[in-house]
Amino acid sequence: MNIDYSKLPFHMQDGTRRYIEHGIPPGGFLSVVICNDLSGAYSKADHHNRTVIEDWFRFFHNDAPADCSGSVVAFNDWCRSGGTMKGVMT
Repeated sequence: MNIDYSKLPFHMQDGTRRYIEHGIPPGGFLSVVICNDLSGAYSKADHHNRTVIEDWFRFFHNDAPADCSGSVVAFNDWCRSGGTMKGVMT
Protein backbone atom coordinates (compact mmCIF):
# COMPACT_ATOMS: atom_id res chain seq x y z
CA MET A 1 0.00 0.00 0.00
CA ASN A 2 1.47 3.33 -1.08
CA ILE A 3 0.22 6.11 1.20
CA ASP A 4 0.73 9.78 0.31
CA TYR A 5 1.69 11.34 3.64
CA SER A 6 2.38 14.66 1.89
CA LYS A 7 -1.35 15.39 2.18
CA LEU A 8 -0.71 15.97 5.89
CA PRO A 9 1.04 18.85 7.67
CA PHE A 10 4.79 18.31 7.37
CA HIS A 11 5.39 18.28 11.12
CA MET A 12 2.88 15.43 11.51
CA GLN A 13 3.95 13.13 8.68
CA ASP A 14 6.59 11.12 10.57
CA GLY A 15 4.30 10.34 13.51
CA THR A 16 1.50 9.30 11.18
CA ARG A 17 3.87 7.08 9.20
CA ARG A 18 5.22 5.44 12.38
CA TYR A 19 1.67 4.70 13.53
CA ILE A 20 0.43 3.29 10.22
CA GLU A 21 3.56 1.38 9.27
CA HIS A 22 4.77 0.20 12.69
CA GLY A 23 1.83 0.57 15.09
CA ILE A 24 3.70 3.10 17.24
CA PRO A 25 1.17 5.17 19.20
CA PRO A 26 1.30 8.86 18.30
CA GLY A 27 0.72 11.90 20.50
CA GLY A 28 -2.60 13.10 21.87
CA PHE A 29 -3.97 14.99 18.88
CA LEU A 30 -3.27 12.29 16.34
CA SER A 31 -4.52 9.58 18.69
CA VAL A 32 -7.94 11.19 19.05
CA VAL A 33 -8.15 11.78 15.29
CA ILE A 34 -7.45 8.10 14.73
CA CYS A 35 -10.11 7.19 17.30
CA ASN A 36 -12.60 9.34 15.35
CA ASP A 37 -13.10 11.84 18.19
CA LEU A 38 -13.77 15.15 16.44
CA SER A 39 -14.29 17.25 19.56
CA GLY A 40 -11.19 15.76 21.19
CA ALA A 41 -9.17 16.42 18.06
CA TYR A 42 -10.29 20.03 17.90
CA SER A 43 -9.43 20.61 21.55
CA LYS A 44 -5.94 19.03 21.22
CA ALA A 45 -5.04 20.52 17.82
CA ASP A 46 -2.31 23.09 17.40
CA HIS A 47 -3.17 26.16 15.35
CA HIS A 48 -2.21 24.60 12.02
CA ASN A 49 -3.95 21.27 12.60
CA ARG A 50 -7.10 23.08 13.68
CA THR A 51 -7.30 24.70 10.24
CA VAL A 52 -6.93 21.35 8.41
CA ILE A 53 -8.91 19.09 10.73
CA GLU A 54 -11.24 17.97 7.91
CA ASP A 55 -8.19 16.88 5.92
CA TRP A 56 -7.15 14.63 8.79
CA PHE A 57 -10.47 12.81 8.89
CA ARG A 58 -10.52 12.61 5.09
CA PHE A 59 -7.00 11.11 5.09
CA PHE A 60 -7.93 8.36 7.55
CA HIS A 61 -11.18 7.66 5.72
CA ASN A 62 -9.78 7.65 2.17
CA ASP A 63 -6.03 6.98 2.27
CA ALA A 64 -5.08 5.02 5.36
CA PRO A 65 -5.76 1.29 5.85
CA ALA A 66 -9.43 0.89 6.78
CA ASP A 67 -8.80 -1.04 9.97
CA CYS A 68 -6.23 1.36 11.47
CA SER A 69 -8.75 3.99 12.59
CA GLY A 70 -12.33 4.74 13.51
CA SER A 71 -12.50 3.82 17.19
CA VAL A 72 -10.47 3.28 20.34
CA VAL A 73 -10.69 -0.47 19.75
CA ALA A 74 -9.32 -0.10 16.20
CA PHE A 75 -6.52 2.14 17.49
CA ASN A 76 -5.49 -0.31 20.22
CA ASP A 77 -5.72 -3.31 17.88
CA TRP A 78 -3.57 -1.52 15.28
CA CYS A 79 -0.90 -0.68 17.85
CA ARG A 80 -0.83 -4.32 19.00
CA SER A 81 -0.68 -5.54 15.38
CA GLY A 82 2.56 -3.71 14.59
CA GLY A 83 1.18 -1.85 11.58
CA THR A 84 1.54 -2.55 7.88
CA MET A 85 5.27 -3.17 8.04
CA LYS A 86 5.20 -5.80 10.78
CA GLY A 87 7.97 -8.25 10.09
CA VAL A 88 9.42 -6.15 7.25
CA MET A 89 12.93 -4.82 7.67
CA THR A 90 13.16 -1.10 6.98
